[in-house]
Amino acid sequence: MIDVAILGFGTVGSGVADVLTENVKKIKRSSTVELNVKYIVDIRDFPESVYADKMVKDFRVVESDPDVKVVVETIGGTGVAFDFTKRALSAGKSVVTSNKELVATHGYELLTLAKKNNVNYLFEASVGGGIPILRPISQCLAGNDISEVFGILNGTTNYVLTQMIENNVEFDDALRQAQKLGYAEADPTADIEGLDACRKICILATLCFGKHIYPQYVPAEGITRVTLDDVAFADKIGYKIKLLGRAVKGKDDKIIPYVAAHLLPKKRLLANVSDVMNGIVVKGNAVGEVMFYGPGAGKLPTASAVAADVIDAAKHIGMSKLLFWEDGDAETVGSTDELVSQWYVRAKCQSDEAAASFGTISVVGSVGDELVFTTEPVSGAAFREKAEALQVQAAFRIMV
Repeated sequence: MIDVAILGFGTVGSGVADVLTENVKKIKRSSTVELNVKYIVDIRDFPESVYADKMVKDFRVVESDPDVKVVVETIGGTGVAFDFTKRALSAGKSVVTSNKELVATHGYELLTLAKKNNVNYLFEASVGGGIPILRPISQCLAGNDISEVFGILNGTTNYVLTQMIENNVEFDDALRQAQKLGYAEADPTADIEGLDACRKICILATLCFGKHIYPQYVPAEGITRVTLDDVAFADKIGYKIKLLGRAVKGKDDKIIPYVAAHLLPKKRLLANVSDVMNGIVVKGNAVGEVMFYGPGAGKLPTASAVAADVIDAAKHIGMSKLLFWEDGDAETVGSTDELVSQWYVRAKCQSDEAAASFGTISVVGSVGDELVFTTEPVSGAAFREKAEALQVQAAFRIMV
């Protein structure tokens, strides 16, 4: 029997406890691993919980118990979670997490520490919630030279955009709906400004391309500039607006990651990923283009992915898995300036002024004193240069 400790008894932590406890027989039958949730660490009291007898407040209880072989970190953030993770790995315990911020910021350091102590640091749930994506990339697609990974990585923004697209709901109202339903936090900044998606694309890019991509080097824009007019104009020309995290292999093996709203053709599967669902596309030279779809968050979907990692860690006690990458820095990251695409533009200008800047344009319409048009394919650098002469209110890449 493998003893497990869970750090944090919030939404994900309680879900992990439920999955590991309620499915213990199924887990043993399918994996030959018998798991036992021995401790749950939280500074709060839960006297009415069915797990009340497992609750402890002092992490040192877990740290010093040699029988605990796997620790599940669901605290979140990079403060206490980072400290406890390092201490658990140093004590010879494998750590499983859903903490995307911690992995994106300190993944290389923690994997190095895990390798040093012959244990594992696993984080399948940190990107796609319940979507199996990291293991398929590192195992099933290992024979591919991956050129690009992109996708809808944030359920809150996808819900807001879905309400705008399908129900003509204004951005602010759609966001309030998301908060009321529990999809968005009281402070939704990390979601609507693209910070959450940024952390996730950093992890995906790191795994796909083998060098750590740090969030501070990745440009991220959210959806606050998307209006119902943009949604209507996009629909008029056969597109839907989605917030994408994207990472492309650029020149000199540099990786070009960023987060921004895009126009996607309606016929693309990814364009039809709606509500809080996520979709992730990986392009490989052997497999071509594959898409992974499913719930990107939620108590039980995320707990499902965490549980899979717990089982994996339990099956590899005393063995460090070959999940590793090189460290990276600012030089690892290339500029979006070199990426070529068509653009959707909303600017305070006349059509002749837009044509003077961009050459051939296609006018989509106008709203107030703003002209809406699309450009021919142009690099990011050329777009910025040409747009300087115009009062651009919003500009989104068009993905074919």
